[in-house]
Amino acid sequence: MGDDVLYRRSYGARLAEIQEFAPDAFAAYAAWDRAAFQEGALPSKVKELIAVAVAHVTGCPYCIEAHVGRLKTLGGTREELMEAVQIAGLLKAGSALAHGVNALNAFDRA
Repeated sequence: MGDDVLYRRSYGARLAEIQEFAPDAFAAYAAWDRAAFQEGALPSKVKELIAVAVAHVTGCPYCIEAHVGRLKTLGGTREELMEAVQIAGLLKAGSALAHGVNALNAFDRA
């Protein structure tokens, strides 16, 4: 490896190593992924929009790329994508703001 790059698309190929070293857990995760994104009470496209938003909140570049690609395959638009990203940003900022209550409580206890 030898460089200081944390995320590269090519690193996704290393998932095969995880599958090799933890095959049962990997298979269970893959089955869960397939089941969770199937059409159900929510259409798959809506589930992908949720996944895009969550991926932005968790900050996973691999998840962002994967779920945006799946969203586009399901007919998602740039407008839908950006609305999901806006909601993610809003909730992430709101979470930081709401945790301000914890900061006030900690300040008062100090």
